[in-house]
Amino acid sequence: MSIEVNNESGWTVDEDAVLDVARFALDAMRIHPQSELSVIFVDAEAMEQLHIQWMEEPGPTDVLSFPMDELRPGKDDEEPPLGLLGDIVLCPEVAKKQGDTAGHSMDDELHLLTVHGVLHLLGYDHAEEEEKKEMFGLQDGILAEWRARRAG
Repeated sequence: MSIEVNNESGWTVDEDAVLDVARFALDAMRIHPQSELSVIFVDAEAMEQLHIQWMEEPGPTDVLSFPMDELRPGKDDEEPPLGLLGDIVLCPEVAKKQGDTAGHSMDDELHLLTVHGVLHLLGYDHAEEEEKKEMFGLQDGILAEWRARRAG
């Protein structure tokens, strides 16, 4: 899996863990191991600009996903799809605030947001209740497996 990380945020983040959770999520979703992904960390000002430009909503957000080849999860009986997944943009400043509110670290929040971003790149959404249930169920399962593997 080719994953490029670019930290333009000015915040210190555990890039290795973000790479690892992204790779784990892509493997769990059966994406071809030669597919490409970009993860970019930006400051709150840059995230706000992206949020306004692409979502027409004010203020910085935690994660934005920009799919490229519209890859979908592979099925057990077929070759996993290959291509450019796209970009995940994360804002550590917003992740820190959300982590504080949720009672966990910024890194834990960034791990969650990375998986969330991967699922968005793969076509998952949470606008409707059924979609939300499916996406958040996958997200929680992937994170739990990844954390168990790291602890193990």
